[in-house]
Amino acid sequence: MPQSLARVLLHIIFSTKNREPYFGDQSIRKNLHAYLAATANHLGAPSISVGGVADHIHLVCALGRTLSVATLVAKLKVSSNQAFQGNFLSRFSWQSGYAAFSVAESTLESVVKYVCSQEEHHKRLTFQDEYRAFLKRHNVNFDERYVWD
Repeated sequence: MPQSLARVLLHIIFSTKNREPYFGDQSIRKNLHAYLAATANHLGAPSISVGGVADHIHLVCALGRTLSVATLVAKLKVSSNQAFQGNFLSRFSWQSGYAAFSVAESTLESVVKYVCSQEEHHKRLTFQDEYRAFLKRHNVNFDERYVWD
């Protein structure tokens, strides 16, 4: 087979350091979402949806054929950290960890709706409870002592 083809859909979640609410301002959050989408696209991981609230991000994308998940997330974080420290938030930084989950093509629409409704969703559920639920739903073993640092 001479051509390499792939369609690996990801739902990536990461938080601000100490879950500081750096993105409480709607205009900054909108800029961040657009920046992350453009960066993912530039990296060859076409963005499908970006959402989040003041202290964390959800990004749905198609993983590029030449990128690892770790490389993609690292580049998204480093690039956005540099851009937003310089332009908007002098003390801003991301938490060191992340979560990435596969998304089935058949559930893509519902995942995108979920990502787009983050503000409404987090009126009822904290980030920590949401994150725990994702980890449990996807059978990811975790130790609470290390998840939140």
